[in-house]
Amino acid sequence: MIATAHAAEGISVKLAPYVVGHIGGLPITATLLTSWLAMAMLIAFAVWQRRRLKAVPGKLQNLTEIVVGSLYDYTAETLESKELATRYFPVLATIFLFLLVMNWTGLLPGVTSIGFFAGHGAEEHFIPFLYPPATDLNIAFAFALIAVALIQVSGIVALGALKYGGKFINFTSPLAFVVGIIELISEVGRLISFSFRLFGNIFAGKTLLTVAIFFVPFILPIPILAYEVFVGLIQAGVFAFLTLIFIKMAVAAHH
Repeated sequence: MIATAHAAEGISVKLAPYVVGHIGGLPITATLLTSWLAMAMLIAFAVWQRRRLKAVPGKLQNLTEIVVGSLYDYTAETLESKELATRYFPVLATIFLFLLVMNWTGLLPGVTSIGFFAGHGAEEHFIPFLYPPATDLNIAFAFALIAVALIQVSGIVALGALKYGGKFINFTSPLAFVVGIIELISEVGRLISFSFRLFGNIFAGKTLLTVAIFFVPFILPIPILAYEVFVGLIQAGVFAFLTLIFIKMAVAAHH
């Protein structure tokens, strides 16, 4: 997504990702580069933390263990099974952490402001190297696709393909058939709700920051930036939490 503010041209908001370059014909966008940066930061922190593990934990290790342990216990309590929690917690935690770091990385200084100019004359425009990932609907949809696929796989693994499919295709009665079709439509609708919820909130926040910087550049952006830090945390948490709830619904026997 493109949201730029120029003193001479005013504010421009466009629904198209910034293309920084191409690799083998594949476009590399600013949002994709920011996603890779967030991924590198997570991997680097995990490797660094792994090398610093001690039998008597320090403050950071202790905090990490408390947070991870609490989230795992909550997952086990929600799924009502430690076995299921052990199976799905790593994926849910990865989704949460990846989204959180991506959202917060998009708020770092230099993101959206460091780049290069492309085009000539009236068509010249600024292309940043980095841009908030979730403001690209492609990335939001990719996360939604992963979440929905995880939900379906969890249901099939828990109940079997035939029994799980019976939730959606049921010919035992006309009412059961209609309810099954409604369930099927709701499953497809989750792709839209997941992706647009994440995309809409992050894109709206980025646009609000752009407008604030344009009109009141030294005062208003500070509280909005603090609010966006909170929104980034909430959106990552809501996405992971909804995935957890839908997994619980998928593994439950249908009556």
